[in-house]
Amino acid sequence: MADINEEAAVEKVQAAEPVEQTKKEIDPSLDGIRLFYEKNKKLVTYGGGGLLVLIIAIFAYKFYYLPQVEEEAANEIFWAQNYFEKDSFNIALKGGVQVYSAQGQKAMMGFEQVAEEFSGTKSGSLAHYCAGICLLRTGKYEQAIEHLNQYDGNDEIVAPIAIGAIGDCHMELNHVDEAINYYLKAADKSHNKFTTPVYLKKAGFAYEQKAQYAQALEVYERIKKEFSTSTEGKEIARDIAKVKALGNL
Repeated sequence: MADINEEAAVEKVQAAEPVEQTKKEIDPSLDGIRLFYEKNKKLVTYGGGGLLVLIIAIFAYKFYYLPQVEEEAANEIFWAQNYFEKDSFNIALKGGVQVYSAQGQKAMMGFEQVAEEFSGTKSGSLAHYCAGICLLRTGKYEQAIEHLNQYDGNDEIVAPIAIGAIGDCHMELNHVDEAINYYLKAADKSHNKFTTPVYLKKAGFAYEQKAQYAQALEVYERIKKEFSTSTEGKEIARDIAKVKALGNL
């Protein structure tokens, strides 16, 4: 304890000396303060003033500008989602159809335009996901991968589907190893009975295409153990028997 007190005392003494020098350098009178400001104008302006401007800009962006942009983006993506739900994937992707909004008749934006013009918003990110699904469904797999990779949401259902859709694209491109990798990532992205067994099943099927029956059996047995009540789980016994026979397991 004594050593600690001594060290603290030393620190106080060492800290006190520059203060004395500072007091000598800076006249506490108004003229002295003005002189100090004039000598250090750039430091004060670009330091304190610049920091203040930055803080104001951040608050304005977060609490005023961004909410307005988010609302505008949500309004724009609404029309594309309507066409997406009707399986009109090209219109949903490209837009251009005349619609009636609160501001009057206008050409709707497609997912591609929403993703580009509202980058950084939640709706912009969702537009990348939807654009990727549209491109997947229309056979443009490499473009679909580009959009799906730009989706950055963490929704319990949508996030694993986005990753799994990349796996589907790779499967269509005959990139089986890449497809397996993304299917397993999708299965583990969100542990739930809706998406996890689906992508485990897809991973198992992809393993079968490579005649890797032991790996297929491993994921099928995981479905049986962890998701026996899911749709995939109720039918998995047949797949387990099949890969055991094919791989002599």
